[in-house]
Amino acid sequence: MTNTSRQLISSGTPWEKIVGYSRAVRVGNSVFVSGTTASDENGVVQGVGDPYAQALYILQKIERALEQAGATMRDVVRTRVYVINVDHWQEVGKAHAAFFADVRPANTLVEISKLVNPDHLVEIEIDAVIGSASTP
Repeated sequence: MTNTSRQLISSGTPWEKIVGYSRAVRVGNSVFVSGTTASDENGVVQGVGDPYAQALYILQKIERALEQAGATMRDVVRTRVYVINVDHWQEVGKAHAAFFADVRPANTLVEISKLVNPDHLVEIEIDAVIGSASTP
């Protein structure tokens, strides 16, 4: 991949073409993962009512997208977490720490009024720089 080429990573869901987005985009050594929710490829929400389970599911989806782009979770430099109830911060934070306790990317967590599906409690987006992996 050349430094300026653009690689689109798809998860195969129908919404990507309907809305016009990619699960992730790699340009050079940078990977940008779209806001990701706890819906599977058929639109079924996973972990309904459980912010921790949803965050874990989301981070696993993100990990797969990063792998397709040639990155790892250790390459993540920034995460943005959107919750519909800020009181869920500890459960979501526990899931975040399961992946990033040693990586410690820059992070933002904000409460928003709602997500596209009322069963979604959290949405996460990630930026990564390939080759920047932190060492424990």
